[in-house]
Amino acid sequence: MDLKRLVAPGLAVLMLAGTMAFAGCSAEEDPAVEEEPAAEEVTGELEGSITVQGSDTLLNVATAWSDAFMDENPGVDISVQGGGSGTGIAALINGTVDFANASREIKDEEIAEAEGKGMSIVEHQVAIDGIAVVVNPANGVSELSLDDLGKIFRGEITNWKDVGGIDAEIVLLSRDSSSGTYEFFKEAVVGEDLEYAASAKLLPSNQAIADEVKANEAGIGYIGLGYLTPDVKVVAIDGVEASVATAADGSYPISRYLYMYSDGEPEGVMAAYLDWILGAEGQKLVEDEGFVPLP
Repeated sequence: MDLKRLVAPGLAVLMLAGTMAFAGCSAEEDPAVEEEPAAEEVTGELEGSITVQGSDTLLNVATAWSDAFMDENPGVDISVQGGGSGTGIAALINGTVDFANASREIKDEEIAEAEGKGMSIVEHQVAIDGIAVVVNPANGVSELSLDDLGKIFRGEITNWKDVGGIDAEIVLLSRDSSSGTYEFFKEAVVGEDLEYAASAKLLPSNQAIADEVKANEAGIGYIGLGYLTPDVKVVAIDGVEASVATAADGSYPISRYLYMYSDGEPEGVMAAYLDWILGAEGQKLVEDEGFVPLP
């Protein structure tokens, strides 16, 4: 038997195996050899989905934000819904949305509920708004004190003649109780420990109040700056009329921040979206929609 013919093939196999093993070790140990980057790292495109729900006041600007961001980032899908600040915060606590839009600060009991579920709620200021008090253009009242405004919405003043208007019963128009604007107006105007008049008609949106004021000469309501049109007349409060300028400089007494809330600090596509909102493009849309950009 020719031993050379048997040994040579075996030796070749051993040498080939050793070469492959050495190559494998080199690939693991050599820092110059890296894993192939993920597709999104190669393309640089953002990908993912974001769900947002909450404030009716923020709905228009939030929709403008999402549309513009998706135009710039085709791989991102953003769903925006209204329903009120309370509804959005509840959805966030229930884990059904990524961001809650709110026109009021989150309540202590809402934070406690979230913490009970192991969540850590983070607040993000995204814009400033002034709440304009509006009446029908035919109404002769052009100015009210903050004190009289509170009395009107508590039902202590019920006739326009008592504040310089015609002899007509005041028709109160308010947002519904799920609205952050309802909550903020209650604290700032009605009184934190007091209540709206039982006669107040509760409406589901800023637009609904504007439409009702337009149709009713005795009506008075309150809406965000972004919903002002020539169909309603803005009533000055303590001598200051609601506007972007007076909300920005703090001279208008019924101004507030608008918020987005998240569970923990946003990461990935959520962080990119929030950064974009707080940046030049996002804040330009705040201004375009009639609100006040952050300073």
